[in-house]
Amino acid sequence: MLTLLHRQNEGIKDRQLSVMFKDLHVVGLGSRTSLQPTVSSPFHPSTFLRKIRGIFHPSIRDILSGFDGMVSSGEMLLVLGRPGSGCSTFLKTLANQRGEYHAVEGQVFYDSFTPKEIHDSFRGDVTYCPEDDIHFPTLTVKQTLSFAVRNRTPATRLLGQTREDYVEDTATMLMKVLGLYRSKNTLVGNAEIQGISGGERKRVSIAEALGSAGPLGAWDNPTRGLDSSTALEFVRTLRSITDIKRRTTIVSLYQAGEQLYDLFDKVCVVAEGKMAYFGPAKSAKGYFIDMGFEPQYNQPTPDFWLQVGHSVTDANGRKIRPGYESFVPRTSEDLAGRFKASDLGRQNQKMVEEHWEQCVGNHERKQAYLSSVDAEHTTTSTVYMTSISQQAATAMKRQVQVIAGHKLELFVQLGSQIFQAVILGTVFLNMPDNISTYFSRSGLLFFSLFFNAITSVAEVPALFSQRPIVLRHQKAALHYPFVQSLAHTIVDIPITFVVQLVFAAILYFMVGLQRSAAQFFIFYLFIFLMSQTMKSLFRAITASFRSRPNALTVCGIFILLMSFNGGYTIPWPTAHTGLRWIMWLNPLWWGFGALIVNEFHTLDGVCSTLIPQGPGYENVSLANQVCITVGSQPGKLLVDGNIYVGLTYDFWYSQLWRNFGVLCAFYLGASVVLLIATELNTSSAFNSAVVLFKRGSSIDENAKALDEEKADAECHSGPHSDSSTFDSLEKNTIVLDLFTWQHLHYEVPIERGMKCLLDDVSGYVAPGKLTALMGESGAGKTMLLNVLAQRVSTGVVSGDRFVNGQPLPVDFQAQTGFCQQLDTHLPEATVREALLFSANLRQPQSVPLSEKEAYVDKCIQMCGLEEYADAIVGSLGVEHRKRTTIAVELSAKPQLLLFLDEPTSGLDSQSAWAIVQFLRELADHGQAILCTIHQPSAELFQVFDKLLLLCKGGQTVYFGDIGENSSTALNYFECNGAPRCGSDANPAEYMLDVIGAGAATISTTDWHDVWKRSSEAMHLQIQIEAMHQQGRTRPQRLSVQYSAFATSWLYQFTALTQRNFQAYWRNPTYIHAKFVLNIAGGLLVGFTFFRADDSLQGTQNKLFSIFLGLVLSVSLVHQLMGVYIDIRTVYEIRERPSRMYHWTALVMSQLVAELPWNITSSATFFFCSYWTVGYPINRAGYTFLMLSVAFPLYYTTFGQSIASMAPTAPVASVYFTTLVIFIMIFDGVVQPFNQLNWWKWMYRVSPFTYIIEGLLGQAVGGQLINCSSTELVSVNPPKGLRCGNYLGPFIEFAGGYLTNPEAAEGCQYCPARTTDQFLYSRFNIKYSNHWRNLAIVFGFVAFNIVATFWFTYFMRIRTVSVFTSLRQRLTRRK
Repeated sequence: MLTLLHRQNEGIKDRQLSVMFKDLHVVGLGSRTSLQPTVSSPFHPSTFLRKIRGIFHPSIRDILSGFDGMVSSGEMLLVLGRPGSGCSTFLKTLANQRGEYHAVEGQVFYDSFTPKEIHDSFRGDVTYCPEDDIHFPTLTVKQTLSFAVRNRTPATRLLGQTREDYVEDTATMLMKVLGLYRSKNTLVGNAEIQGISGGERKRVSIAEALGSAGPLGAWDNPTRGLDSSTALEFVRTLRSITDIKRRTTIVSLYQAGEQLYDLFDKVCVVAEGKMAYFGPAKSAKGYFIDMGFEPQYNQPTPDFWLQVGHSVTDANGRKIRPGYESFVPRTSEDLAGRFKASDLGRQNQKMVEEHWEQCVGNHERKQAYLSSVDAEHTTTSTVYMTSISQQAATAMKRQVQVIAGHKLELFVQLGSQIFQAVILGTVFLNMPDNISTYFSRSGLLFFSLFFNAITSVAEVPALFSQRPIVLRHQKAALHYPFVQSLAHTIVDIPITFVVQLVFAAILYFMVGLQRSAAQFFIFYLFIFLMSQTMKSLFRAITASFRSRPNALTVCGIFILLMSFNGGYTIPWPTAHTGLRWIMWLNPLWWGFGALIVNEFHTLDGVCSTLIPQGPGYENVSLANQVCITVGSQPGKLLVDGNIYVGLTYDFWYSQLWRNFGVLCAFYLGASVVLLIATELNTSSAFNSAVVLFKRGSSIDENAKALDEEKADAECHSGPHSDSSTFDSLEKNTIVLDLFTWQHLHYEVPIERGMKCLLDDVSGYVAPGKLTALMGESGAGKTMLLNVLAQRVSTGVVSGDRFVNGQPLPVDFQAQTGFCQQLDTHLPEATVREALLFSANLRQPQSVPLSEKEAYVDKCIQMCGLEEYADAIVGSLGVEHRKRTTIAVELSAKPQLLLFLDEPTSGLDSQSAWAIVQFLRELADHGQAILCTIHQPSAELFQVFDKLLLLCKGGQTVYFGDIGENSSTALNYFECNGAPRCGSDANPAEYMLDVIGAGAATISTTDWHDVWKRSSEAMHLQIQIEAMHQQGRTRPQRLSVQYSAFATSWLYQFTALTQRNFQAYWRNPTYIHAKFVLNIAGGLLVGFTFFRADDSLQGTQNKLFSIFLGLVLSVSLVHQLMGVYIDIRTVYEIRERPSRMYHWTALVMSQLVAELPWNITSSATFFFCSYWTVGYPINRAGYTFLMLSVAFPLYYTTFGQSIASMAPTAPVASVYFTTLVIFIMIFDGVVQPFNQLNWWKWMYRVSPFTYIIEGLLGQAVGGQLINCSSTELVSVNPPKGLRCGNYLGPFIEFAGGYLTNPEAAEGCQYCPARTTDQFLYSRFNIKYSNHWRNLAIVFGFVAFNIVATFWFTYFMRIRTVSVFTSLRQRLTRRK
């Protein structure tokens, strides 16, 4: 705060910006509910008609209407409303973020500026902090905050303060204020990368927004996930900044205590999109009481307002003063109308009109504001405070930090390139300078470019994951979206420079390409430039699409186009004249042309194959022999490489630098498209909030359902609790067992040793008791739940955990329920399907299905989800996802206890009360419950029976009864020196304040030490020992089942397979992408090699048509790996710790669910390509079996085996690309079999060898070859001999045929007569091996399946690494 005062003393004016609005009306596009699209949806007539109707008559809905008010500089507005009422839309609209809405009507002004002026010139001055925490997970806390502050650093600062000083001072101040300083060098992390805690991540979001905030800030539920002390400190910080800098602050809170409420000047109560109140905070309570409503006893004022707004949909949620029953408003429209007609409503209108006259059109206020902007902005021509060059420099620095934070991907990329270079180098090791290597040399140059193109596709998943972050920064005016792409491109240049230098050096000198410095550096230059071009191209494609499957589909089509028309498989002279224009648009064609002329320019190859030669031709003159290579001349043993390249590929050395210029143009063009697409398409990254229902369910398209930004539902009546439902529950879930833990310690390894997260924690959970677990953010609450539930796989756990004083049963996890904070579910399942799946697999298999279904219906009823039983879980909002999580655990009938991790986080107070009251009723009917909770109100806190309070470091501060009106817990702290708790204070907040919870709160008392020395702690140990002794006198609790799972493996597999088929059917984007890619690939193959003839080149084209058709699997596998990992993630996060099913059942079910779609889509490839290429009709059966059945089986199992050992989709993509390139190299196409040297064994290991041999050998084997005129070799016989007499013995020995055997000169010789001879001599392909090859491919499929299980176990299931296990075994032997 001193810094702010110093700025004022230095004459740096802080500009102010109030906001006022009249008759504000926000209209959304689309219905609130819709049907879940499926694979068949596009083919349904109603879908087409609905789209046509939507074009001419779009469906719209009112989100907000009739809002009038103003928030002046120096004021704080509290916005209250349930999820679904429109709070977030109100905040976004006032923060001028209108892009996702159909229309915003009415008048809104920011002092003298219109919304358009703010958006075009001052967007960074009006900021919005969303509820979700989205950051780069591999950045540290300090790096994340420094980036935000650096991009909002004013040009005018304190005297002598540099830009870096400002960034350092501001970031440090923010970290200290919000309690993040100790974690400044810790990664932010996410669900996959370990980092700071969830509460600390929320504080990072707050600090980032504070560091970049302008004169007007809107905060959407910023205290979600924070403990009450930290939340109060944060709002106090906002109050101080608002007062000192005269900022305008608007905050929406779902759970606000009385102390928070007192910090606000005004309040806006939103009820179903209507303004129920807008005015002074101190007058609101009296206004609603005068209207006829009455607060509950000791009810916080914000909760009272929410109750009033909630009462229009739930008559049981309100309390009406006697005599006012017929006068209180019944609907949200009545509430809004009553306010406008009231004195406070008229006063609000008057204030708006007065401020309107004072500000709107006031030129002096506008000029004063502009002068402040000029002082702070580096350039005043944009909304951004820093210039593009400064933004780019900052983004480049961040990109380097992102890479440094996750070095694994960089090392994997470098290792992949080294691996490829070594493999290629050894395959083509020291190629001799003769014509026998001309074909191989050309293939090496082509694939050295092509493999880098394939590798670039691995970036697609990572680019999609960062898009929401870029969108958030764009809205905060931190930087242009294209700046992130520009920084990524620039930072990637030196990395690619080094990586490709290593690749080029290894490959070039191992192969033995032309040994001159100029040719090496030209080779390296084009390899580097081509790599950069392809990366920019695929990044541009990714930036142009909204979904990953669609982007991968287009990338796959581009790979096929580039491989077909790259100049190697189909050279320019033999390409179809109607398709040559594609080559001009293919950067790979230009790069290949440059590399090949660079290599062959100085190469004169010795002819190693003369015609005729061999027995009987020893004394033949060179004049009567000829070399069969293109470009050879009669009577010469050397073949000029320039002529060979010119005649074969139509490339000439004079075109070298022309190609370089064209490639540079491609690179710049792709980069420009990337920047433009990033700038224009980033704003489309948000998701529309529409609840989706499965097809066949009846939904009301015009129902008042959801909040536009939370996708929450209208059903706010809370969980049902009729006695019959709980009587049924009680019969099945009565718990008589005591769960205890004593002296628990938990340590995790860090760089400098071990870090203690839990320190000597003891306690118990009794049947019928509701126990609260509280503490500040980072105190170890979630960690304690995970340790108690046996859900930790790293670190060292010591201490005892008992059930009735006896060891935990083997199926302990199956007998407990665990509601996670993240609400992880399979997004394509409906609510009912998710519950029934849990019931089927976690209840004993002997329970009839009808009984399980009936119990699931009761759970749905108890959790208030009846109207959303058929809703898709992935489309639900925060509250109903949380209810679904609880219902899923209840459907399993947990026999021992129920763990819940922050079940009220993100909910409004009424929903939180409904959830906790529901838990209370569960406990009253015998369920044992342990629940972490944040920010409980006094009323909510009183629902709990016992409290376990932790402080920083996982140390116990208190465990025991809460008591009536929290008297027992309060007496403990007051008797041990804490100040007395006020009568109107919240006991939960009081206790957190006392122990020093919060970022800036410090306690002089060591409450952990006080607890250890207290009589309560001694009594707790005595209680636990007594429980142990009493429990050990009872029979030992046996496992409900003899294994860790409630059902058999076959039962699990059947249920998983059914669920996965449903998920795939409801994921049309993924399935359609398969078919589009296969159909497009089939048509490209078919028409690129259309009606290939029976010449040598035609037969070779058929070979390449098969090879390039197999390349299609690269994009298909990239797609399936992402889906495979997404489903596995649900298992690892939620279903595996619950012992729901065995991991082998999941792996097998994923394979079974994936295969039918891949087989069917591959069949479309076959039908689109087989007859168009010109393969014989009578041989189509085998080709279909190999191409549409065996090959999909292979690439599906291969892709899943790679995904099974990778932690994320981007890493899996790199692994797969490296291995598939390795397989392609040895299939006999890139390098013919007879030239593989000692790598011939790998030829026999490559699965593509047998697929290609089986397909091509069977399709074209046993047919005649008729050489084209350009393929015939002309030989002059000695005088007196005819062609047949002269070449007859040679043809009998070497094969081939003559077209003019009776001629005396110019013998026209074709090197091969049959396809069997040509394919075997060149590619080692035999027609007779086709059934053997099919059997071998199925053998590879079996190997892949085994590898999938093996990798899954050792990489994902096994908690101890292989190396650690071996080390432990060696130690035991010693």
